Amino acid sequence: MNELNPERARQAIVEYTRRLAESAAAAGPDAAVPTAPEWTVTDLVEHVGQTQHWVAEIIERRITDPTQLPTEMAVLPADPSEWQAWLTESAQRVATACSDDALDAPVFNAAGDERSGTQFWMSSMLNETVVHGFDAANAANRPTDIDADIAAALISNHLAMLTSPTWAMQRSESAQALRGTGQTLQWLATDTPADTGAWLVERRPDGATWQPGTHQADVTMTGPAGSLLLTLTRRLPLTDHEATGITINGDTTLAQHWLDNTAHAAD
Repeated sequence: MNELNPERARQAIVEYTRRLAESAAAAGPDAAVPTAPEWTVTDLVEHVGQTQHWVAEIIERRITDPTQLPTEMAVLPADPSEWQAWLTESAQRVATACSDDALDAPVFNAAGDERSGTQFWMSSMLNETVVHGFDAANAANRPTDIDADIAAALISNHLAMLTSPTWAMQRSESAQALRGTGQTLQWLATDTPADTGAWLVERRPDGATWQPGTHQADVTMTGPAGSLLLTLTRRLPLTDHEATGITINGDTTLAQHWLDNTAHAAD
């Protein structure tokens, strides 16, 4: 699995949270978030900050039992002028919690896959800040730039989540819809090294699987890693080449079916 260097991931959580906070301030607390329906910027800031504090506590306390997960959430400051400092604090707290010592420590992994708990949470928190950072920038009509290596790592994380034991248990309808008879989908990044920018999904009768690398596929999406990530997370339209720079070769309906059946509950 394409994993970032831990220090790079920690720094990115802080940096992308800073960008999110700046976009939130530019948009204003009552602004709608077009890419997160029914949310305002206030909702988005609260969600990101609370989640970062919540995850930091899980790692700090080395929680392994899901019944012991924190039940109290951090309180969003009432004054929007304090939000940037609040988000800076939450981002730094979770980045610090994901220390080298914590990476291999026993911590609950909500995906139930082969990663350590801290590795899982670190990737999840980076995903939160990057994808919701795009949401905030979109609400503020600001441009978004996602580093290619960050986007590539998050594509791997995204596919790992969708093919994890937990996804099959908690999102059984999605997992069932992703089964198939050998159909294959491929994503190829044009701005990363070949060994970190290619992903293949196979829809098998017993569930979808993924692996890195370039292979023959029924449909292949080729474009910048950031655009691939934002398309996979349904922030950008699949077939708008002008907006994404993505070229599709093969069965577009197969790719659209994948997107239609992989939404996260809180998207």
